[in-house]
Amino acid sequence: MEDLILVTGGAGFIGSNFILQWIASEPARIVNLDKLTYAGNLNNLRAVEAHARYRFEQGDIVDREFFRNLLRREQPRAIVHFAAESHVDRSIHGPDDFVRTNVNGTFSLLEEARAYWLALSEVDRALFRFLHVSTDEVYGSLGPNDPAFSETTPYNPNSPYSASKAASDHLVRAYHHTYNLPVLTTNCSNNYGPHQFPEKLIPLMILNACAGEPLPVYGDGENVRDWLYVEDHCRAIRTVLSHGRVGETYNIGGRSERRNLEIVGAICDLLDELRPSDPAVPHSKLVSFVKDRPGHDKRYAMDTRKIERELNWHPLETFETGIRKTVRWYLEHEDWVREVTSGSYRQWMAKHYATEH
Repeated sequence: MEDLILVTGGAGFIGSNFILQWIASEPARIVNLDKLTYAGNLNNLRAVEAHARYRFEQGDIVDREFFRNLLRREQPRAIVHFAAESHVDRSIHGPDDFVRTNVNGTFSLLEEARAYWLALSEVDRALFRFLHVSTDEVYGSLGPNDPAFSETTPYNPNSPYSASKAASDHLVRAYHHTYNLPVLTTNCSNNYGPHQFPEKLIPLMILNACAGEPLPVYGDGENVRDWLYVEDHCRAIRTVLSHGRVGETYNIGGRSERRNLEIVGAICDLLDELRPSDPAVPHSKLVSFVKDRPGHDKRYAMDTRKIERELNWHPLETFETGIRKTVRWYLEHEDWVREVTSGSYRQWMAKHYATEH
């Protein structure tokens, strides 16, 4: 078995950041399997596309024969499974893709990974890992004074997206307990940083504010999230992959709980400083409250003591340092923004927010 890992969904936001960090930090080769849906963008990986330790493979994780052949050909020592539909709003409008990719796709990977793993030598079987990347949303919603989610918090998903991720988590757990497949699961809080598709809150606010367009905030803007800089998340995944206990779940968070309105305010303040000549300054006057989305969870918060205690991982970025890096990245990468905010992106945003006012 070669020193190689297989990443699914590596052209997406978190997956591409993981690959860039891996190539810069780790000796093993990496194969990136991605279907290249709307959120998959090979431009995210332009810096490593010709690297000797990186290779891209286009394919669908639901296609078991394709995945089976890929495993046989590449002989990875680990699979890191990012591939997922991940946008709650899209799951409300069209849940089918979420069940197909997140549930059926994960099942396909598990079945083929199990067959591959069983055929390995005893030594290679002991080294193999299947790391499943999941979300804090599987735990449901917290009240303002509730303790943060821990790894033993009961699942209570409230959207088609979080329900599909909860189902995939349960499958991964079952494959360990039933078949002894050496799995690891990570549940992360809200990520932000470079290369995030601009349907998500932070890049949407940055780009709209620069253009002098409304900043749509759901409900009263008081929904609370724990914010995790994507590079900290990628370091955590690398740490879990190399040192995590098989069969265990690790919660990953940024220790940065913020109300949505605080997030928007921080972005506006940074843009007032960095873009004083924008069409609308102060940028905060662009804030526009829109009808809350159905089933909108009020608060997420992560108890990260397990990964900190067992694996000595801690976030390096505060929200203040991370959001400044993020805003600067979007301002300095206008070509990337133009390429991803295509006609189909604009059509989706117009359709979605037309129904939310």
